[in-house]
Amino acid sequence: MMVSQFGLAGSAAARFVVMGGDGADAVAARAAVALVGGTVIAAPPGDGDAPPAIPGEADAVVLILEGVADAALAPWLTATDATCAARALPLIVAMTVAQIDPVVATLGDRVDAVQLLCTPDQDQAEWVAALAIATAGSTPGDRVRSADDERERAARLQAEVARIAELLARIAADDGAGGGSRAADRHARFGAPPPSVDIAAATIRDVLRARRMRDRFFGTGLFEDPAWDMLLDLFAAALEGTRVSVSSLCIAAAVAPTTALRWIGKLTAADLLHRHPDPEDRRRAFVSLSPAAQDAMYRYVAALAEAKLPLV
Repeated sequence: MMVSQFGLAGSAAARFVVMGGDGADAVAARAAVALVGGTVIAAPPGDGDAPPAIPGEADAVVLILEGVADAALAPWLTATDATCAARALPLIVAMTVAQIDPVVATLGDRVDAVQLLCTPDQDQAEWVAALAIATAGSTPGDRVRSADDERERAARLQAEVARIAELLARIAADDGAGGGSRAADRHARFGAPPPSVDIAAATIRDVLRARRMRDRFFGTGLFEDPAWDMLLDLFAAALEGTRVSVSSLCIAAAVAPTTALRWIGKLTAADLLHRHPDPEDRRRAFVSLSPAAQDAMYRYVAALAEAKLPLV
């Protein structure tokens, strides 16, 4: 198997179709294809509502939505994704921040099968990672075969999601009684915390504000913890009875939008988050804690309060 100069097996010699624009994103995408050893093959132009036809020799498709009219976004994305799904072609979608919600809503259950890039950087780093993930295997965790730093980053992401999932599952499975039969306690494990413990959404919001305040004094990027920031934001929203859109959750994660979208995918796969289409607006999708994650968050925060320990 050929390997590119970046050590990306699978992308080398792959033939990519880059559709949807000729701006900076398209230039960056084509440059990244060259960096990983692939080639760009031509596609005929689209005709407004219909995207270009995908040539039969294509190995992967890059769809750039910046500049695509709002009315054409859903038809373009739906048709392109349907073709890629039918032909088992990897699909990479590049979009703007404003397009996050309509893209996720349009893809629906297919969203985790597509590599999403939001305002990708112009030094090709995110493009190279996306091309490698899309073309090097069957699952996101298995598809990354990059240099040591990219492998380490993917491993850290996987480990952090697994750690949070295990922690919340353990909290949900333990009623804090400190003993007794597990079978006898089964009905109590997912019950509410003691009524004396009052958890206010404002308390959770204060924690999020405090976490963001650190960046003012130490700079951004040093304390990134997007998974926990997302869980806190969604827990506060659940206490408030409000809904959180995908784009809003990306902002709460306090990391690059592309990174936030990948975390949402990982947390959804771990059954900590659920995505819901907006029944009133097909261009928007919402995210919420899964019932088990919400229960675990409630009991965790209540346990900290009873033990007089801070929530950070």
